[in-house]
Amino acid sequence: MIEFKNVTKFFKTQQHRKTILDRVSVEFRPGYSYGLLGVNGAGKSTTMRMIAGTVLPNSGRIWKDVRVSWPLGFSGGFHPAMTGKENLNFVSRAYGEDVVRVARFVDEFSELGDYINAPVRTYSSGMMARLAFGLSMAIEFECYLVDEITAVGDARFQERCTTAFTNRRKSSDIIMVSHGMSTIKKYCDKGMVLVDGRLIVFDDVEEAIQTYYRLNR
Repeated sequence: MIEFKNVTKFFKTQQHRKTILDRVSVEFRPGYSYGLLGVNGAGKSTTMRMIAGTVLPNSGRIWKDVRVSWPLGFSGGFHPAMTGKENLNFVSRAYGEDVVRVARFVDEFSELGDYINAPVRTYSSGMMARLAFGLSMAIEFECYLVDEITAVGDARFQERCTTAFTNRRKSSDIIMVSHGMSTIKKYCDKGMVLVDGRLIVFDDVEEAIQTYYRLNR
């Protein structure tokens, strides 16, 4: 389970304070996948990064007893001067995974060929996304974070990504941010709507979507 306990998150500028979460207490229960909805600027991606642990709340506590992924396909953690393989090895060790197994999986999945041994700074955005998605699938998590993932590569590679993600979902939960309501309906059982610092939980994902539509008029 993932639990927010009286969590507050805000950002300050010289003339403004933007509140993302205002003393929010909520649970993400195991066995369910959640769609996180909200208008642009509500703070959905910030909330996802707090769940991942890359952003800290200003107050309160986020408690987890499950293994949570970084946002699926996220490549911002790669070191640009290191090769793709060196980055894979580093992440594998950090998560206690078998380095050889992860490297083999990503090499075959990403189809980067010799570029796996080239510095990441030389990669195109598409190559970077292939590396990141392959790594996301190489390590098993109990909960995957999905923040507006976009299609990568040609139709054949996109189909491979869909198949890999579907297989992971058989034993893992999802917390997903997407502006595509058909995607939310496809993958999520419950909904959460982020509005004015509150995180409102809906047991019916369709009810969450209708609330989002009303806010987005």
